[in-house]
Amino acid sequence: MSHIKAVIFDFIGTLTNVKNYTLEASKMRLYEAVADAGFNVDNESFLEAYSQAHEKYRVIRYQKLVEVTNAVWISEALNNVGFKTNPEDSRIKTVVNVFFEDYLNSLELRPCIKNMLKKASMCYKLGLVSNFTYAPVIYAGLRKLGINKFFNAVSVSDEVGWRKPHIKIFGETLRRLKATAEETVYVGDSPLEDIKGARAAGMKTVFVPSQFYSLEKLCESQQEPDITVKDTCELYKKLPKFLNSIT
Repeated sequence: MSHIKAVIFDFIGTLTNVKNYTLEASKMRLYEAVADAGFNVDNESFLEAYSQAHEKYRVIRYQKLVEVTNAVWISEALNNVGFKTNPEDSRIKTVVNVFFEDYLNSLELRPCIKNMLKKASMCYKLGLVSNFTYAPVIYAGLRKLGINKFFNAVSVSDEVGWRKPHIKIFGETLRRLKATAEETVYVGDSPLEDIKGARAAGMKTVFVPSQFYSLEKLCESQQEPDITVKDTCELYKKLPKFLNSIT
């Protein structure tokens, strides 16, 4: 078996908590941003059109694992209430940025994560794979939390075009790290997107429960990671030993 050269992490949930965030508040900010951008439409009509477009693309994103960025469905929602826009419209980009401000501000590092990344980056190449519809939020989050410097490769579904658990987003990250799957361990909190996806790509896997996925969810999924930890501080303690044990 190959000596481990790289460790890839999921971002939201695994490395971060999302604190005091509500989607409803962001939707209200979204509508306000749409109005501020000059689109004269009432709140109810816009949010209904937005929900319909969101649901349409959610099916594509979760069933086909093809990522579709927010600008696409915001533009479509506006077109469906009588405007002529496209996803490249600068007004749409402004609206998307406003929509995600609260979410970005809600991100906080989980305990022991910064020390773990600092130590791991001294011995291994580190990668990050995130399912997220708007890549600038992930890059801004990494900078805000002071951990961007630890990663040799960052793959966001918005840019890659494929969502976890599709094998292509894992393969692209391995390519950027110049590592094989056999030389890489993957750490994540989602039994299906992270553990199932990374195992299918040929990597060893570590499951860490989060505010989104419990140990019970892991059991229900019937996925079997190589190791399971109870929290991020146990991950900090156990990860080095696990990496050293794979030779």
